[in-house]
Amino acid sequence: MQFQRVSRAVLVGLVALAVASAAWAGQAAKIDVTGEWVFDVQTAAGSGTPTVTLKQDGEKLTGHYSSGTLGEADLTGTVKAADIAFTFTADVQGNALPVSYTGTIDSPTTMKGTLSITAVGDGTFTAKKK
Repeated sequence: MQFQRVSRAVLVGLVALAVASAAWAGQAAKIDVTGEWVFDVQTAAGSGTPTVTLKQDGEKLTGHYSSGTLGEADLTGTVKAADIAFTFTADVQGNALPVSYTGTIDSPTTMKGTLSITAVGDGTFTAKKK
């Protein structure tokens, strides 16, 4: 009889742990990057702090990139779980430069990753939501 009570208590504890884990996983899946972000970008060609406005609709990502170096551009991309990726084309002195960002969302207000600017090089970024 005593063993049965202990077994039930263990079973109830495991079920509670499973429910809590599922709830936490559900919260992670609900991270939405919609909003204004300030990026800190580091490349061999220099650094910058562009502002990126993002709008997430499911896995689809749209938005606008704004910086003193690469100017203004609309962007498109994806968000899949904690992975984010977006691209845009910068107009630098009349030259179209494809730019791609790939990273991970660390929390609802932070992300980090790498970027590639065609014909310029690669770099890293961190970002914080305003």
